[in-house]
Formats: sequence, structure tokens, C-alpha cells
Amino acid sequence: MSFATAARHFASLLIFGFLGVSATLAQAQENQSYALVQPAQPSDTKDKIEVLEFFSYSCPHCAAIEPLVQAWGKQLPDNVVVHQVPVAFNASMTDLQKLFYTLDSLDRHDLHPEVFDTIHQKRQRIFDEKSIRKWAVEHDIDQEKFDSVFNSFGVRSKVARANELAKNYGINSTPTLAIGGKYLTSPAMAGGYQDAVDEAQRLLDTLQADQGAPQ
Repeated sequence: MSFATAARHFASLLIFGFLGVSATLAQAQENQSYALVQPAQPSDTKDKIEVLEFFSYSCPHCAAIEPLVQAWGKQLPDNVVVHQVPVAFNASMTDLQKLFYTLDSLDRHDLHPEVFDTIHQKRQRIFDEKSIRKWAVEHDIDQEKFDSVFNSFGVRSKVARANELAKNYGINSTPTLAIGGKYLTSPAMAGGYQDAVDEAQRLLDTLQADQGAPQ
């Protein structure tokens, strides 16, 4: 990818992000700091309350909230599970979804924050398969293993499921947190990064109280 192409790609992501935030703000004005999921969505994890973090590696707001979500997730009770769902608002973002699930499949979760750092701090445009492969090899991932996983049926299936979830939940901006298949909140709705995490906790407490579950 040339510098000019990468610049256009990044600009398009920012433009779409601003449009998505505007849509979310309009929704927040109606529903205050959260929105209802209609219809409510079932959990993919049996006997667990799911918290879904819809994110994109290319989103600077996702990079900012990620440490807060990770810290919050470690404090949640055993009946709650947090799953990250990479979102693609256009086809050019698909390879970043595949990167997330490749790292997951290779048990290289330690590199998840490094992807954010590479894009937003080091300003490297790792948006396509070629640049992502180069980055992976530089971070001690065997190229043959990377290639076998990145384009595998398993990774493609997980990307398809992520797209389905984003559609079912009506996700139009990132980051967005979905709680128990019933509520959505985000920094745009709640008024800030920590505010979004605090609102997610409040919604989770409400859900658990309704279900009579331990908090």
C-alpha cells in the first residue's frame, strides 16, 4: 500500500468514524447514557452474561478505552464474560478483523495492545495483509503459521460471526459496549471513556439484580 493510498484509507476511516459518532450521539440524546437493544440478543456463551466490546484497531477511541475495559473485565464475577468483537464498516477493514482472530488462534493475546500502539502511536499503516504479515513476523510470529491461520476457514468464520453480531446489535460506531444482549453504551453516549465503563457496570448491576444473580 503506497503512502497516498494509506493516507486516503485512514482519512476514510476517520470520516466514517465521525459519521458514526454523530449517529450515536443522536441516539444518546433520546436514550441518555445507554440504548436498548431491540430485539434483545442471545448469549453465545452458555450460562454466562456476555459483555461485547465492539471495536476497531483503526479507531483511536478504541485504543484509548481498551486499557480501561481490560482492567474492568478482570474485576467482573465468574458469571460474566467479556468478548471483543472487531468491526469492519467497509471491506478494507476486514484484514484487521482477521488479524485479531489470528492473534487469538495463535494464543498471542499479548500482541493485542501492541496493534493499537503500532497504528496510533508509531503511526504504521498496517491495514492490509502484506503489511500485517510483515508486522507479525517482526513480532516473532512464524510466517508460515501466520499464513495458515490468517486465511483459514476458522478465521473467516469468526469474521463472519463478528459481522453478524455488529449487524444484529445495530453497531454504527466504535467503541461500543453491549451488556447482556439488552443494552448498549459508549463514550459518546456516556460522556467519556471511564464514564462508558462505569455505565456498563451500572447496566450490568441492573441486569444481575433483575436475574437475581450475584454481583
